[in-house]
Amino acid sequence: MEKKEIKVMEKILSANDQIADELREQLSASGVLGINLMSSPGSGKTSLLERTSGYITEGIFAIEGDIQTTLDAERLTNAGIESFQINTGPFGGDCHLEAGWINNALVEIDLAKIDYLFVENIGNLVCPAEFDVGAHLNGVVLSVTEGEDKPLKYPLAFRNSQFCLISKVDLLPYLDINMQRMINNVLSINPEMEIMIISSKTGEGMEEWVEFLEKNKIEH
Repeated sequence: MEKKEIKVMEKILSANDQIADELREQLSASGVLGINLMSSPGSGKTSLLERTSGYITEGIFAIEGDIQTTLDAERLTNAGIESFQINTGPFGGDCHLEAGWINNALVEIDLAKIDYLFVENIGNLVCPAEFDVGAHLNGVVLSVTEGEDKPLKYPLAFRNSQFCLISKVDLLPYLDINMQRMINNVLSINPEMEIMIISSKTGEGMEEWVEFLEKNKIEH
């Protein structure tokens, strides 16, 4: 009897990538920059977007990924950012978002009214890095409270990203951490990474972040 090869994950990722490519084309044609934010839980992704809304007051939409609750989407709505919640709990509690789910969410979004579509991925530095969600840019939010070695422990998320936001730097006086070593660890995984140092609490680095967004903006 002939032995048949089974390639489950490869087929899943291939189908996901095809949808992701189509999503990118759709966003580009609509003049919308897609940004996928990845991080560990509690790194400050939602706080970053809340603070960003004070600089870019319109044209932002966020797709929120969580296993349960709409808490982050509610925070963004209160900050003036329209959002769409994706909960994976009812579908088995997947620890990442996939392009197909983003594609379904776009049906609810008027792309003509936005410039930036943020995908706030589920807090996890492993699975989200494996699934292309159709964004133009992938970014990692890395809190100083997580330690210097995170990029070395979870290299794929940093290797697959174009920028890294080192967050919560207002806490540095209370931490025993070597900031330069953290930066060097990021660059050792991805020498091309654009690194920004920010604090959503104090506003440090936010102007550089907004300039980065505006520099990559897609013209309608």
